[in-house]
Amino acid sequence: MKELYSLVVVSLGVCVMASKYSRESNEPQKAGVGDEQTVEFRISKLNQVWNKALRMQLSPVKQAELHSDLKIQEKAELQWKKWKVEGLDENGEKEAQIRRNFNVILAKYGMDGKRDTRHLESNSLKDHDFQDGDIFEDPKLDKLWNKAKSSGKFTEEELLNLKREFQHHKEKIHEYNILMDTVSRTEEIHKNVISPVEGDGKEQEVQQKHTELKRKMRDLDEGFARLRKLSHEGFIEDSEFREPRVIELWEAAKRANLSNDELDSLKEELHHFEIKVEKHSHYQEQLELSHQKLQHVEALGDKQHIKRNQDKYNTLAEKTRDMGYKMKKHMQDLHNKISGQGLAHNEL
Repeated sequence: MKELYSLVVVSLGVCVMASKYSRESNEPQKAGVGDEQTVEFRISKLNQVWNKALRMQLSPVKQAELHSDLKIQEKAELQWKKWKVEGLDENGEKEAQIRRNFNVILAKYGMDGKRDTRHLESNSLKDHDFQDGDIFEDPKLDKLWNKAKSSGKFTEEELLNLKREFQHHKEKIHEYNILMDTVSRTEEIHKNVISPVEGDGKEQEVQQKHTELKRKMRDLDEGFARLRKLSHEGFIEDSEFREPRVIELWEAAKRANLSNDELDSLKEELHHFEIKVEKHSHYQEQLELSHQKLQHVEALGDKQHIKRNQDKYNTLAEKTRDMGYKMKKHMQDLHNKISGQGLAHNEL
């Protein structure tokens, strides 16, 4: 009997240990009934950010974008934890980069504790609530756009494509401003650090951010030069790509030290990626429309219709998030392939 009891105890112990390291225990769990917190991610701070975003009631597209960014961040942090155990981040460079990316996410969605005067835009191409002529909130961009719009050189479809290019550049300016803010705050912290060891780490982080700032400023200059050329000369008929992000990647690839075979292979991959980007944009538009329809149905108060439209909206939101994550991960991989930085680059 004593031997049987011991066997049962050991068996239970094995079950508990197996449960502790099982796939299920590491997967995000849905909150139970009455639990106000939604558990979407395997890292606590990311769940806190997500739940704060739900309370902020971001637009459906912005919420889906945040979810994709947090999934990218989660993957990077879990990978870094493995590297740390294996001693592959001795100088803390990867840790500093991951911390920087997290701070950029907070700033990007107005959750960094700072009153955000930067206008948060969705990726939608519909008209905004600004005066026509001030839609890009940047004097140089607005002036260039108005000149191109009134030039008569562009068809309606070409103007839409050009507007997409301008919108992309506006988002890059927004990202640059966010990074500049995080650099300024890191430098302030660095000034107040007393410990020499801690100070060295912060100084390295500041240097990395300044390097990235220079890269982003160079990208902005090249992007604006491209917009100016497009506005004056129009679109080239045999242009390889339509999507701004894909065009930008292709231009970077042509500047990189790649062989002809590598360029041909990358061009084919970029064509597949462009289809993915366009499909994601389509889903974002459908998500916005679905949300508007849901709001309309909710106002009517028909519970059956509300339930049906809520289910459709939830399915579409989940699909948009998943596609956004895959698209951003693919874009990250393409950046790495072009820059030759392996896993060191993380683009939001």
